[in-house]
Amino acid sequence: MAAIDCGTNSIRLLVADLPPAGAGSDVPLVDVVRHMRIVRLGEGVDRTGRLSAAAIERTRVALADYAAEIDALGAERVRMCATSASRDAANADEFRAMVESTLGVPPEVVTGDEEARLSFMGAVRGLAADTRPPYLVVDIGGGSTEFVLGDSTVHSAISVDIGCVRMTERHLHGDPPTRDEIAAAETDITSTVDRALAAVPGREASTLVGVAGSVTTVAAIALGLPAYQPERIHRARVSYDEVAKVTADLLGRSAAQRMEIPVMHAGRADVIGAGALVLRVIMERTGMSSVVASEHDILDGIAWSLSSTTE
Repeated sequence: MAAIDCGTNSIRLLVADLPPAGAGSDVPLVDVVRHMRIVRLGEGVDRTGRLSAAAIERTRVALADYAAEIDALGAERVRMCATSASRDAANADEFRAMVESTLGVPPEVVTGDEEARLSFMGAVRGLAADTRPPYLVVDIGGGSTEFVLGDSTVHSAISVDIGCVRMTERHLHGDPPTRDEIAAAETDITSTVDRALAAVPGREASTLVGVAGSVTTVAAIALGLPAYQPERIHRARVSYDEVAKVTADLLGRSAAQRMEIPVMHAGRADVIGAGALVLRVIMERTGMSSVVASEHDILDGIAWSLSSTTE
């Protein structure tokens, strides 16, 4: 099965073998390939309301490579989900036409609620035994953040517009950002997080699970890794104090200085400060003392959704 997640900042591919029918919920996917490229599809969407021609072309180039690999591997089914930027754009029809001509299947521009449920599905399967439900899963993306509360099933979910790209473009213009810019971003994030928590009672959760690149990069920095190591990051528990320290350090650096951090991806350096700030505020407003980082997220949820055994 081939799953593609096209978000505001990145486009990712997972080709995986699904477990046989009747396998338990703790049986994992078997990865064949897993790729990520930063294409910044949502560049400028918060300001213009449109996907730029350059952003669509960057995405097309990456998608063409993915399509060739999917064909070579003989995937039986393909599902591509497009999220925040594609929902927001007035010219989303241009993006959909490009995808269908390049990939051969149309993208599903999923709702925020469906995005949240797919993220939850991918994140909680196979979590370590020392994590207790109910879980609050937060997926901090480029354009939006999803909040999902549940145990074996989803209880409630909401998607709100506080992604790392959107918050950077809206508030953090300096390099590094100024104190006033950070304060404005924090005020915006806090009010939106509080609105999300009014809809999804995340303070009732026993475990906070964070997914996507902002969270996993913060976890990698907190762990002091010499290089990005998914196997070390997956299921790592990071304290609030560690998140706050990493956030302050990132916001105090320029993008070039962030690139000196061994785990930093070049396409994330300019927006990671905002992503870390979103995570820190979520932990403050929920009262969570730690977050469990997961390398499994909406991409895995899309793959699981292709299985007839998915609940």
